[in-house]
Amino acid sequence: MRRYPQALVCGLGASGAAAARLLRAEGVPVRAVDQRDTPETRARGDELAALGCEVERGVAKVPPENFDIAVISPGWPADGPFLSGLRARGIPMVSELDLGWRRFRGRTLAVTGSNGKSSVVKVLADAFCLAGLAAVPCGNYGLPVCRAAMDNPDADWLVIEVSSFQLETCADFRPDIGLLLNVLPNHLDRHGTMEAYARLKARLFSRQRAGDAALAPVEWMERFREWSDGQGTWRSFGAEPAADCVHSSGRITCGGQSISIEGSPFDNAVLGPNAAGLFGAGRAAGLAPEILRRALAEFTPLPHRACPAGEYGGVLYVDDSKATNQAALIASIRMQRRPVWLIAGGRPKETDFSAAVPVLRERVRGVFLIGEAAPVLAAAWGRVLPCRCCGTLERAVAEARAAAKPGDCILLAPACTSYDQFRSYAERGEAFRRCAEGEKSADGKT
Repeated sequence: MRRYPQALVCGLGASGAAAARLLRAEGVPVRAVDQRDTPETRARGDELAALGCEVERGVAKVPPENFDIAVISPGWPADGPFLSGLRARGIPMVSELDLGWRRFRGRTLAVTGSNGKSSVVKVLADAFCLAGLAAVPCGNYGLPVCRAAMDNPDADWLVIEVSSFQLETCADFRPDIGLLLNVLPNHLDRHGTMEAYARLKARLFSRQRAGDAALAPVEWMERFREWSDGQGTWRSFGAEPAADCVHSSGRITCGGQSISIEGSPFDNAVLGPNAAGLFGAGRAAGLAPEILRRALAEFTPLPHRACPAGEYGGVLYVDDSKATNQAALIASIRMQRRPVWLIAGGRPKETDFSAAVPVLRERVRGVFLIGEAAPVLAAAWGRVLPCRCCGTLERAVAEARAAAKPGDCILLAPACTSYDQFRSYAERGEAFRRCAEGEKSADGKT
């Protein structure tokens, strides 16, 4: 395991702080910097300074000192001036994920994709625990990888949610099992094109060796095998009968073994293929089919991911604040079993929202728009169904409730980030829940 005489940690968020703590625990001198100067970065900076780190906020360019390594947090744009400055100086860059993974002695199962990663990571971690193994969910879901490796040195498995942002600066990361769930338009404001985005995802598999497992949707597998040049054993999954692991009619069949997922949150056409990939990854890790069936059956949807937020006056409120791209919005609408009144909007990551038009026309009765994207969404969707620009979430919920009838669903699936009006998708989801509870009071149901 390599040690560094001096390290630059870029970012004072959770992952940057975890990387700095790990390096300081190894006795490495650390300079921790952030482009932001906010109450959050000041508080984290103070904590790291107490550990002996040099801390600087509001940084616009690379510090002049000589650094042997720069640890990059996912939020830093790969082509931005700061990281370009690191490259110009010849300073090696590594992701926080890579740094933590290098310190971990157990095995690793990594999950990437556009939508559904956190839920699959949680089910797999639960399945390992049901089998009596110590597994830690980490990465974009759960702990930062550096902290997971530090706090759980004797764990059997890390189950890591891996984003395209993290893969931009991964140098050595090689999961024992890699799982690609799906590739849908996402983060194109950062990556530019779908092919560039997909090729970043393919880096998950690029360092795999014989004996490692690589799983991908049947329609993507050959391209990912070619792009990654990974040497793992490839298996496909999906709803197509030709896949190695198949979801069909409430069952998963893989390698001659079959389980029922009826009644689980994955028992639908949207999430069923993810369950097939999950099953294949679990079997590659040695988990028994019955263990995987139990983990799927016992799974409770994660917060702000198509979660019921209450039913008031016969109207069901569903919080899918995590649906921050158009593909996730489409999936969220398809999962609903009731007529939908949709709340969408925020800060857009995309420019073309026409892909949602068919499902909106088929399944949605009206749209209530919030945030910066409201005019763009109204222009894209207003010709096929009523769209109202409401401005705030509170007003959108009130207007949706006035339009909805018993038996309908009011769905928050924004297709945008929350950063124009909220600090996070979680804060937006909690605000939606409070608005729904307010409608309960208005109905006199308290």
